[in-house]
Amino acid sequence: MKMSAFGVISCGIHAHQCAQLLRIGVHGGACRSLHVTGRYAAKEYYDVVVVGGGAGGITMSARMKRKVGAGKVAIIEPSETHYYQPIWTLVGGGAKKLASSARPTESLIPSGVKWIKSEVKSFDPDKNTIRINDDKEISYKYLIIALGIKLQYEKIKGLPEGFNYPKIGSNYSVKTVEKTWKALQDFKKGNAVFTFPNTPVKCAGAPQKIMYLSEAYLRKTGKRSDANFIFNTSLGVIFGVKKYADALLEIIKERNIQVNYRHNLIEVRADKREAVFENLDKPGETKVLEYEMLHVTPPMGPPDVLVNSPVADAGGWVDVDKETLQHKKYPNVFGIGDCTNLPTSKTAAAIAAQSAVLDKTISLVMKNQRPSMKYDGYTSCPLVTGYNKVILAEFDYNAQPLETFPIDQGKERRTMYHMKADMMPFLYWHMLLKGYWGGPAPFRKLLHLGLK
Repeated sequence: MKMSAFGVISCGIHAHQCAQLLRIGVHGGACRSLHVTGRYAAKEYYDVVVVGGGAGGITMSARMKRKVGAGKVAIIEPSETHYYQPIWTLVGGGAKKLASSARPTESLIPSGVKWIKSEVKSFDPDKNTIRINDDKEISYKYLIIALGIKLQYEKIKGLPEGFNYPKIGSNYSVKTVEKTWKALQDFKKGNAVFTFPNTPVKCAGAPQKIMYLSEAYLRKTGKRSDANFIFNTSLGVIFGVKKYADALLEIIKERNIQVNYRHNLIEVRADKREAVFENLDKPGETKVLEYEMLHVTPPMGPPDVLVNSPVADAGGWVDVDKETLQHKKYPNVFGIGDCTNLPTSKTAAAIAAQSAVLDKTISLVMKNQRPSMKYDGYTSCPLVTGYNKVILAEFDYNAQPLETFPIDQGKERRTMYHMKADMMPFLYWHMLLKGYWGGPAPFRKLLHLGLK
C-alpha cells in the first residue's frame, strides 16, 4: 500500500475486487476511497505529468521534481536526442558544428523523473488523463503541456522533397541545417534568397540572422559582388520592435540587401532553382525568383495532437492565461513555450522567464491559492549580424525594449556575440534544463539600480 497524491491510501486493486473485500470487512479504508480514486486504479498515475521533452518540458520536470519529490513526476517524449536549436543559426553559417547542439534525452531528464518514451495521442482533461501509444492511459493531478511547434514544410509546394537538390537549406530542421552551410560554401553567382512565412514561427529573428551571416561570409571570401541578397518576408516590418527594427534597417541599407515585404513563399522548383512567392497584398499575384542559394523558413503551426483538442484554442494552441500560464478552463493544466497562445515571440529565452512564473503559479495552485506572479511577456532574440556581432533584442508583451544591461542594446556588439555563441549554450545545458535559470529579471533590477 502507498499514500497517493490525493491523501488517501491506494492499493492498486480493481473496483470489483474492492467490493468483494468490503463485504468481508477487509481493506475497508482503502476501498472506501475508490469512489474518488477508482478511475486511476488501472492507469499509470503521477502527481505531475509533463508532455514534451524540449526546453520547456525538461526545465519544468526538473522544477516539479524538486517540488513534489522523486517518483511523482513523469515526462512524455518520444525523441532519444535533444537539440539546443538556437545554435543552428551558427551551424548554418559554418561557425558551429551540428554535433555541439545534441545531447541524449536520457542524460537530460532529472533522476527521479520517469521518462515515458511515447507520443501523446489525445487529452482528456475532464478525466485528468492522457492517452499515449498502445492505447495506454496516464493519469495526473497536474499537467504541463510543453509540446513545442510543428514545422510544416509540406505547406510549400515542392517541399520537403526539394531539399534533395543542392543550393537549398533550412536552419530550422536537423535534417537541413547543414545543407544551408553547403549552399553558402558552394555559392558562385546570382540571387541569395531568404524567406519568412505567413505563420507564427519560433525565433522570429532567425530567418534574417542567417542572411547577415551569409552576406558576411561572401564578403570574407570575395564573392559578395557576385551576389544579390533578397529577403522576402510575409510581414509588413523587418522586426516587431521599433528600436531594433530601426537598427536592422540601417544594416540592411549599409549591406545593400533588398527587402520585399508581404511576400510569402508558396512553391520551390528545386530542379530549376526557382522560388515562387505570392504577394499578400494582391491576392493571386505571384513572382518567380531564380536563386543560387535559398534559405527556407517553413510555415509552422501547433502539433497535430493539440488541434481540435479540449486544451486548445480555436487556432490549436494551448489556451493559457498570458500572465500566469494556467489554462483558462482547466485549473490543473498549464502550458509553456512554443505550443501556447502567449502573445510573445517563441524563444528559449521566453521559456526561461515563463518557467520561473509557472513554477510559482503551480506552487500557489497546489496550496489552493490564487496565482500572483505575472509573466510580462519577456523574450529575447540575439540578432546575429555577423561572425562577431550581435544586437541583443529583449522586449515584453507590448513590444517595448526590456533590456538587461545598462547599455544601448540596439547596437552591434562583439560581447553580445560571445554571449550568444558561448555563454547562452552553457546557461541552457547547465542552468535552464536543470530548473535553475528563470531569465535575467533579477540581474536586470540589480544592473539598473540607481540609473533611473
